[in-house]
Amino acid sequence: MNIVYIALGSNLGDRTNYLNRAVDEIEKRIGKVLSLSAFYETEPWGFVSPNPFLNAVVKVGTGMDPGSILSATQLIEKELGRKTKSNGSYQDRCIDIDILFFNDEVLNTDRLVIPHPLLHQRRFVLDPLVEIAPDLCHPVLHKTIKEIWQELPSVT
Repeated sequence: MNIVYIALGSNLGDRTNYLNRAVDEIEKRIGKVLSLSAFYETEPWGFVSPNPFLNAVVKVGTGMDPGSILSATQLIEKELGRKTKSNGSYQDRCIDIDILFFNDEVLNTDRLVIPHPLLHQRRFVLDPLVEIAPDLCHPVLHKTIKEIWQELPSVT
């Protein structure tokens, strides 16, 4: 069984409902949810918006490969109402689903980079991730999530 960590975020509409629906769809389409963090309210990152986010991280056991997981998460986003993906400029969204880790693999393709290339800079990812996987080792930085989280400035 493969282990994948997936970040979830929402800052439009019924944010809690969008996150819960995303978790349900991940369980149906990708694999068993082994752990789910609390929902964290955070300010938007990388853009200005009056709409705060709810963020969470799920740990999933799956038989799928990273490309298939990406296709499934993009379909879930679309079905939940996401219109466009962020391509260099961030915007409000009803749901955002990002693959953070897949086992201890390092992957860099045109479609997908694992580990997620910015996760170590984002408190809205690290706060829920350290809750459910503090001892997970980042395969590129060679530090645990707790160590990365502790090194993060207080405002990010």
